[in-house]
Amino acid sequence: MSEFANYVNHGAAHVTPRVVEQVIRHLPLWKVEFTQINAPKFPHLVDQLEFLADAVEDAAEGAYKDLPYFAFAQAIFALTYAHKKVDVIPDLIPDMGRADDSSVVRAVLIQNEKAFAKYAETQGVNWSKITSNP
Repeated sequence: MSEFANYVNHGAAHVTPRVVEQVIRHLPLWKVEFTQINAPKFPHLVDQLEFLADAVEDAAEGAYKDLPYFAFAQAIFALTYAHKKVDVIPDLIPDMGRADDSSVVRAVLIQNEKAFAKYAETQGVNWSKITSNP
């Protein structure tokens, strides 16, 4: 997991206000796209992506002001990564195409577990449903 954590940290370091603006503009379509993910080997991925998308939207709109910027930037990176069709493991590869997406999302959730658990609580979301497990 540490390799993915390092990868996420490096990617999050490149999240600028311009990147945030672009992600926020595209996020409604990405949320619909994420609901169409069929990845039975990664059953929590869709819920995790929807959760991160909601957290990013709420933080960007000022509806939730307690999300640390580090967690926000990592979530932006994870959402951007999951949206890409060609990444470390292309999404079209049967059974394994979403393994890297799941690992990136899990790295974000694990590194920011307290911050996201707090957000989940304020939103009435069952944190154990989101879980940082695959």
